[in-house]
This record gives sequence, C-alpha cells and structure tokens, in this order.
Amino acid sequence: MTVGVEWQPVCALAELEVGRGATALVHGQSVAIFRTDGDQVYALGNHDPFARASVMAKGIVGRREDVPFVASPAHRHAFDLRTGRCLDDAHVRVPAYDVKVVDGVVLVGQRKPLSAA
Repeated sequence: MTVGVEWQPVCALAELEVGRGATALVHGQSVAIFRTDGDQVYALGNHDPFARASVMAKGIVGRREDVPFVASPAHRHAFDLRTGRCLDDAHVRVPAYDVKVVDGVVLVGQRKPLSAA
C-alpha cells in the first residue's frame, strides 16, 4: 500500500471547457473532471448510481445556491461537485477526488473520505 497522496496528471487546465465534463482514468478508476467558472476543477466518479452507467461526465453543471453540482444526464439527479453527495437523495453519493492545478496542469489525487465536506 502506498503511503501519502499520489497526484496523477490528467490534462492541461486549458483543455477543459468551463461547464463541461471530461473523463480520465485515474488510479485505475473512471473519473469525471469538471471545470467551473473561476477555474475551479472537481473530480467525481464517472459512474451514475441511478442510471448504472458511466455517464456523469456528460452531465449538466450548475449551482444550487452556493453548491456547485453536476446533474446526471440520465435521471437529472444533482451531485455536489465538492463531496459527491446527491442533493436529491441524501443516502446516495459518488466518489469525490482531491484535485489541484499546478503550472496549468490538472492533477487528481486520492479519493476523499466520506466525511469530507
């Protein structure tokens, strides 16, 4: 088991469209990467638990008050981009990953703990 955080480079920030998702294979997992206004970048598991398909990157990005979210394209359930929690069903969530941008490169780290806000 590896100790510490391994950051995997995914793409250049400039390659991500604002408000659109992209997919990447990160640490062996299909991950949906999203860039929002202000160049915030988020990463969630790409698997939609309601549709049971890998489609989260095709979802619609928006905001509910101060919460950035992606709505799954199949059933429109909204997921908090920061935590992966479903805003429509508190019992459902998708994995959320640490993300940072260094010198214009998007890096994805480890999966966030379930208690992360």
